Amino acid sequence: MFPEQARNAPIERAVEVHYPAPMPPVPAPLAPHQPGTVPTVASIVLPDGRVVTGYAIEPAKPEPVTAKPAASRTAVNVALGGIGFAAVCGGLLVLTTFIAAMAALIHQLIILAAVIFGGWIAVQVFGPRHGDGGAVVNIRKAIFKRNHFTG
Repeated sequence: MFPEQARNAPIERAVEVHYPAPMPPVPAPLAPHQPGTVPTVASIVLPDGRVVTGYAIEPAKPEPVTAKPAASRTAVNVALGGIGFAAVCGGLLVLTTFIAAMAALIHQLIILAAVIFGGWIAVQVFGPRHGDGGAVVNIRKAIFKRNHFTG
């Protein structure tokens, strides 16, 4: 068989037919009664004159509905989460304020140190020179000491 014929050839498969099986009937639940007692027998007369006799079955009583709380648990959880988030945000605000204040204090201390140290260096460089260095020359009773004239 050529490949073109193989592509166009019908595919043969076994066909299985499944028929639904009927389900067995479910027995009705028995009426609850206390052990040792025989339930009462009731008779009903139908409109056509037939009489139907059987045990009286009490209708099932629904379970009592529990009272719901005024607010749902989800709403309470959301509210508590919001309060917790607000508390954390307040703490973070205080923390960031503290960090900013510490950074400003450190910045000012660095500037103060630079001003004091820079002033000390300026005094050392540009201030008056005191010391024993230099030559003293007496010319006509005048004293020249390091380019300063004292007469």
